[in-house]
Amino acid sequence: MTKQQSGFTLIELIVVIVILGILAAIAIPRFANFSTDARIAVVNSMAGTLRSAVAVSQSRYLATGNNSSTEVLLQGQTTGNGVVVAAGTGIPAGSANGIGRALSDTSGFTADFTTSTAVTFTPTGATNCNASYNGSTGIVTVTTTGC
Repeated sequence: MTKQQSGFTLIELIVVIVILGILAAIAIPRFANFSTDARIAVVNSMAGTLRSAVAVSQSRYLATGNNSSTEVLLQGQTTGNGVVVAAGTGIPAGSANGIGRALSDTSGFTADFTTSTAVTFTPTGATNCNASYNGSTGIVTVTTTGC
């Protein structure tokens, strides 16, 4: 009685390994750039959040009907701790007490309130990748060149 062997030949195994290597060489570059894409998405998300905060603050300001006020009270805020806004427009100021309070949470970002016309929100760990807020116009710009 002869014993029949079963299994793959060495050539078959080498062919499979070569095919897997080719597939890996094609697939890896497509996944390698995800961290940059993720940072860009995070910055764009913060820009949308800033625009929403401006819109909500202005809407609340106009709804109160007091165009000389320099403070808007959003949910959970009390007088003296509200969002500081420009009288007549309701645009949040470019400060921690302005747009910072309108956002209420900036976790994952480093906020720089040094210049009121260029408040920047940079994702933690990024360098030249941020959402910038102009406190005098309410305009939000995005910089993604360093992501």
